[in-house]
Amino acid sequence: MRVGDETLDILADVSFSVHKGETVAIVGSSGSGKSTLLGLIAGLDLPSAGRVRLDGVSLTDLDEDGRAALRGRNMGFVFQSFQLLPGLTALENVMLPLELAGREDAAAVAEEHLNRVGLSARARHRPTQLSGGEQQRVALARAFAVSPRILLADEPTGNLDAHTGAQVIELMFELNRAQDASLIIVTHDVALASRCGRQLRLEGGRLAPEKQ
Repeated sequence: MRVGDETLDILADVSFSVHKGETVAIVGSSGSGKSTLLGLIAGLDLPSAGRVRLDGVSLTDLDEDGRAALRGRNMGFVFQSFQLLPGLTALENVMLPLELAGREDAAAVAEEHLNRVGLSARARHRPTQLSGGEQQRVALARAFAVSPRILLADEPTGNLDAHTGAQVIELMFELNRAQDASLIIVTHDVALASRCGRQLRLEGGRLAPEKQ
C-alpha cells in the first residue's frame, strides 16, 4: 500500500495452500499482517501482486460483485465482535445469508443451526438480549448455516472469558468436523491455535518456516 510517497509492504512472499477439512491457525504479534492476510483470503482486499485461489477460482480475476457472490456461496465468517445486526433477532441474523443466497428454506435451516448451537429458546431474542457467548454461538450458526467450503475466523474468542471461549472453541471444531470445511483462524489464543492441525506464523509480514 502507498503512504505518501512511500510503499508499505504489509505482506510479502506469502504462499501456502489449505486442503479440504484442514484446520489452520494464523498466529503472530500485533501488526504482523494476520488480519490483512485473512482479508485477502476472503477477497475483501486485493493483493498488489500475486493471486488468491479458492477451489481453482482466482479471486483476483473477479470484480467486486463476483467476489461477493463467491463468498456468499463458499465462505462463512466469525468475528471477534460477533457482527450481528442489532435490529434482527438471533433467528433473523442466521437467516440473512441464506436469504441473500435465495434459499427458500432459510427459516428452517436457521432454526436447525440455532438448535445445533443450543439456542433454540433464544431464537426470538435480539443481540442486546444475549450474552457474549450466546452472540458468538449465533455467529457460529450463521457461519455454518450456508454449508461453507471454508470458514474464516478472526479472533473468535477475543471478547469472551476463558470458560466461555473454551465452550465456543469446542463448538466451532465440532461443527467444522461435521461439515468437513476448511477452517482458518487468526488468533492470539495459544489454546485455540494448538487445536489446529497447522500453525502459520507471520513475522513482519512474512511467513516463518513451518515446523515439521
